[in-house]
Amino acid sequence: MTSPRRSLIPAAVLILAACAGSGADGGVETAGGTPAGTVAMAPTPHAPNVATAPGDTSGGGQADAALTAVVYKDANCGCCAKWVDHVRAAGIRTESNDVTDLNAVKTRYGVPRSLYSCHTAEIGGYVVEGHVPADLIRKMLSEKPDIAGIAVPGMPVGSPGMEGPYTEPYDVIAFTKSGSTSVYAKR
Repeated sequence: MTSPRRSLIPAAVLILAACAGSGADGGVETAGGTPAGTVAMAPTPHAPNVATAPGDTSGGGQADAALTAVVYKDANCGCCAKWVDHVRAAGIRTESNDVTDLNAVKTRYGVPRSLYSCHTAEIGGYVVEGHVPADLIRKMLSEKPDIAGIAVPGMPVGSPGMEGPYTEPYDVIAFTKSGSTSVYAKR
């Protein structure tokens, strides 16, 4: 019989491998069409003229600002790049920005510390923290709830970008500007 501690070792290896994965060469480009570089601080949250990234399935023409996710992530995090791919595959345009101080971005957008994950995005005036499924991002944009954003704290195995040998249950948490939280969805 395998002890619970021994069964967690392969999951930990997968998580570390996902974060150390593709990094800056993960196929993510900025609005200018050049590979995402490292910036010290996030640019303004509402980019008016955002180009689609390679592999974007949301169609051509003008970018819909309400459906452009401006993502802030570490250049060396493979699971972040996988999450960007997941969001893109769901038809949401992305602008990816590699930053050196993610905590400053999270503070700027009012993400409660208890909800921190490995990347932060802004879309349609809302904050998306961590490995939130794209269908829930679309639901939030459609319903327009009176919240600051939604988050998947940590890095649960089986969430978008954190695929693994199993899926652990996790909550998607809504948070307000005052810092109050509630469960938005269970996965």
